[in-house]
Amino acid sequence: MFALVVRFDLHDEARAAEFDLLVEETGRGIAEHEPGTLVYATHRVTDAPLARVFYEVYRDREAFDAHECQPHTRHFLAERDKYVKTTRVEFMTPATAKGLPADG
Repeated sequence: MFALVVRFDLHDEARAAEFDLLVEETGRGIAEHEPGTLVYATHRVTDAPLARVFYEVYRDREAFDAHECQPHTRHFLAERDKYVKTTRVEFMTPATAKGLPADG
């Protein structure tokens, strides 16, 4: 398994709303075209209305690399800087978990 958490801090409420639409569009592409993406969960942060956190789990590094090459992902990556003030990415190795494949 291959996992990461990404935090996006957005510029303002108007751009946050536009970012959320971009995320929705991207999520549809992921659901329809990425069998190797096991979890792609996006979250709003309580008490931080301009923050978004993504939790992503892939079957393996190759599935993540395939995700990065998809047209919907490339579109997201090309557009996100219009909305995002800062980004923080943390790559992780899943350990104990409920709901993730045990063979990771």
